[in-house]
Amino acid sequence: MKRFFVILCFIPFIPAFCQAGDLEARIAALEATLKQQSQTISDQQKIIEGLKTEMETLKAQAPQQPVNAPAPVENKATGLFGSSSLMNPNISVVLNTYAYSSNLKASELASRSIKGYNTQPSGMEKGFNFDSAELYIYSPVDPYFNFYTTIPVSEDGAEVEEAYVVTTALPGGLQVKGGKFKSSFGRLNSQHSHVWDFADAPLAYRAFIGGEGFDDKGVSVNYLPSTPFYLTLGAELFQGDSEVLFGKDAKNGPHAFSLYAKTAFDFGKHSSILTGASMLTGYTLTDTAAPDSTFKGKSSLYDLEFTYKWKRSKFKGFTVQSEYLYRTQDGTLYGTTFADPLKRRQDGFYVQAVYLFGLGRWRVGTRYDRLSLFNDSYILDSADLYFGRDPYRISAMAEYNPTEFSRIRLQYNHDRSFSDGRTNREWILQFIFGIGAHAAHAY
Repeated sequence: MKRFFVILCFIPFIPAFCQAGDLEARIAALEATLKQQSQTISDQQKIIEGLKTEMETLKAQAPQQPVNAPAPVENKATGLFGSSSLMNPNISVVLNTYAYSSNLKASELASRSIKGYNTQPSGMEKGFNFDSAELYIYSPVDPYFNFYTTIPVSEDGAEVEEAYVVTTALPGGLQVKGGKFKSSFGRLNSQHSHVWDFADAPLAYRAFIGGEGFDDKGVSVNYLPSTPFYLTLGAELFQGDSEVLFGKDAKNGPHAFSLYAKTAFDFGKHSSILTGASMLTGYTLTDTAAPDSTFKGKSSLYDLEFTYKWKRSKFKGFTVQSEYLYRTQDGTLYGTTFADPLKRRQDGFYVQAVYLFGLGRWRVGTRYDRLSLFNDSYILDSADLYFGRDPYRISAMAEYNPTEFSRIRLQYNHDRSFSDGRTNREWILQFIFGIGAHAAHAY
């Protein structure tokens, strides 16, 4: 009975003893968990320290770059009309082909030239014509140079039209170009023919430079000063191989050079004006001054350019572009039976207007170009010769661009550039197709 009483006395304290036991077990479990987590953290810290050591080792082994080394710049290219490339070259092919029609006979077209200016014919034949398939390659060489090359392939074979490098890291707004390239003389000359607004070159270019413009082997230095507006100044030294303007045999070594200054202003939200002045001069030995003769002397060509651009959006815009060219030549004209002094002072200009509409797919334009605007003196042996009428031409074009990679253009020329007085009414249906990536053209 006494034992039973003692047990009854301890019954109220049993839950407390049980509860104390649970707390001790939970505390022990938490302590074990904390020890495990502490070990995990310690292991992770060792891993982090090891990675830091490995990183410092790799940095120490990497080649050191100059403090002033320029950061690599991503060179973006747009289609011919798109893509961007750093590690691999941008490669494209542009096909330029057209159909040609004229009211003149094929024999007449082959023999016609701008008399007194240039003895070379236009080169267009009635029917289907294949101008070229132009292979274009561009790539950064390293952080200091970019490389460009253009190789047109025609029915006569392939030739290197351009192959040059351009510096990208010179200080003070300087840039140097070397190789074979199109001169920055004028505005139209530096552009490839497939980006022209018309299918052919203006009369002044045909008469003074040649239909494809002036490209040559040489070196160019361009300076972009720090000014509130865009301004670029440049000088170029060339070998002088141009068949029309200079001639590779005129003198040993480089014998042609150019100077130019170009600027651009933006006003309003949608308008820009681009202007410039250029000079191209050198020694000359060419057979394009007169039939069956050779001219030897010195030639200079001057250019004033003006362009107005209004671009409301990429789908709508208007452009007016014009250039005035003035040529001087002094030397001797050699024929089979004579050698007489020749002095030429001739000029020419063109003005064109192009309107963009229809979601950016349609363009229409007109052009007026003329020679003998202010000067036309062809003084041979003290006699000023006159070759008939002042050459001029009126052109109109309409083109459709299904995409940025294709272009279909219809152009009409009312051509009065020949001295016989006959009008050449010619139609040109041009097709341009581009594949691959093509660096953006100058604005």
